[in-house]
Amino acid sequence: MKFGLIGAAGYIAPKHLKAIHDTGNQLVAAVDPHDCVGRLDGFFPQARFFTEIERFDRYLEKCRRGEEENRIKYVSICSPNYLHDAHVRLALRVKADAICEKPLVISPWNLDALEDLESEHGCRVHSVLQLRLLPSLLELRKELQEQVARERADVCLTYITRRGRWYDASWKGAREKSGGVALNIGIHFFDLLHWLFGEAEQSKVHLHGSRKMAGCLEFERAKVRWFLSTDADDLPDQVVEDGGFAHRSMTYDGQEIEFSGGFTDLHTRVYEEILAGRGTGIREARPSIEIAHSINNSETELSLVDAHPLVSGVSAISTPVGGQRASKVA
Repeated sequence: MKFGLIGAAGYIAPKHLKAIHDTGNQLVAAVDPHDCVGRLDGFFPQARFFTEIERFDRYLEKCRRGEEENRIKYVSICSPNYLHDAHVRLALRVKADAICEKPLVISPWNLDALEDLESEHGCRVHSVLQLRLLPSLLELRKELQEQVARERADVCLTYITRRGRWYDASWKGAREKSGGVALNIGIHFFDLLHWLFGEAEQSKVHLHGSRKMAGCLEFERAKVRWFLSTDADDLPDQVVEDGGFAHRSMTYDGQEIEFSGGFTDLHTRVYEEILAGRGTGIREARPSIEIAHSINNSETELSLVDAHPLVSGVSAISTPVGGQRASKVA
């Protein structure tokens, strides 16, 4: 299969390049406004490279109108979050399936238009939700589905990943471009929680800042206290002493769930699933995007009942304009 790739200079692009290579496919064209893309040499030194999206678009359209063997079948999208929607549309327009990094879109209503475009162009949109492929979590989901009805489990999710001062100056630090902490670093975890514990029924937000967020989500089968942060000061002392820069933890009724192992090496498995016709698409991506959107547009709770243990140690709690308390998730 022939691939195109948007966002070749970005952080996540090497994982997609490796996945395309490891599944025996070929990258023929890549684009990025930044030209620091020597990484292409390690996988596809013969790939065409563009710094203007218009020229990339024109090249893909030329391939579409040419011989069938030269058509681009997939476009991998590794661009900033706020551009995902436009770049998925570009892929569909040249009759290619889109493989898009998270979040698929920032605003959930944009998913409706993408579904219409899938039908119109006869191509699919695939969302990268790699945590669903971790063996330990697949086993946990199987166990949960086999359980008889019971009270909601008590789940505590913590994800802290260090980000330097550059983060605030980049598109990732601008909520209108990244979707904020909830969408930029939380989307995989919200998808995981929905996948494991069923539909989200209620959401409370206890902390809403540019660097950290926290709240409580009630799913069909679990009450989840969650905490997300890009502030290095929130890292546990032991992680810092060991020279680490990230901490992931999820407990289920007090028992730690292992989901750190293999976290950084799942993109090839995602591609294998997509190429086998089993990839996750718009329908699977929608619930987590709706959860994050609801969180981003909720007021912070004055009461810290059901708050994550780390929230009590945080002094600054901000509230977005026009939010609502204890909101139902759309």
